[in-house]
Amino acid sequence: MSVFVPSSDLIRAAVLVLFGAGAACAEAPVPGDPAQDATPSRVVSINLCTDQLAMLLAAPGQLISVSHLASDPLSSSMVEQAAGYVQNRGGAEQVYLMHPDLVLAGTYTATATVELLTGLGVKVVQVPPADTLAQVVDQMRVVGAALGREAEAEAMVTRFQSDLAALAVPGDKASAAMYYPNGYTAGAGTLSDEILTLTGFHNVAGEAGLTGGGILPLERLVMAAPKMIVTSTPYPGHSRSEEILTHPALSAIRDTAARARMSDADWVCGTPYLLNAVRGMAEARRALEEAR
Repeated sequence: MSVFVPSSDLIRAAVLVLFGAGAACAEAPVPGDPAQDATPSRVVSINLCTDQLAMLLAAPGQLISVSHLASDPLSSSMVEQAAGYVQNRGGAEQVYLMHPDLVLAGTYTATATVELLTGLGVKVVQVPPADTLAQVVDQMRVVGAALGREAEAEAMVTRFQSDLAALAVPGDKASAAMYYPNGYTAGAGTLSDEILTLTGFHNVAGEAGLTGGGILPLERLVMAAPKMIVTSTPYPGHSRSEEILTHPALSAIRDTAARARMSDADWVCGTPYLLNAVRGMAEARRALEEAR
């Protein structure tokens, strides 16, 4: 028996038919077209991080929908604000029928949706994840420019950079480890690593040779004997991936190390709420110094 698998071109054609003849005749955006360059009035965001930046920067009534993740308190720092918007799940059909003149997405967000919407003539701006504090500033400016809110974005950047500088902890660095379910951690070249450095810590995962996100074996963590262990708030229910966080070896480290439990939501995206994570780590570093 043979199985027919439709090509992406066939899928796109089927979507065009579904959306009607008018959609099928839609043309791709033309660079420099005044209609495309005009300030958007119906903006849809389908990415958690662009959700939050758009909610912070958009003019009243300009943003009409954010992703359902914006309402998840474990991931989003703006749950209350998200309640005021229509929620979407990033599907091309749902988004297209909202008649947006701009869609904000991440570079890894619903790639099929982005491809289909772009083919239908919808302007899509993709914002890459931030791996550095400099890239956080870049994101603010990119979203601000896409919304035609450059002045508001620049004001956000100024406040963010000023607050960030005020939270920096000078002096000697103490060892710290980010340690999450399944032994996941953030090594060198990550936003978390830069936050640790800014707030007076050196990252044992980076010193162990880990670049980016990955697994830090419990044995390496024990041998590093960090002065600070940073973990996330446990999820409700029972998860086997979280069992490592109660391992006796890790409990032994905690007898001599301080522990900082942070909200994941404040670490996920490059928004001003990142300052909550920075502030928490700065306070933890000063407390560690006072306890000496």
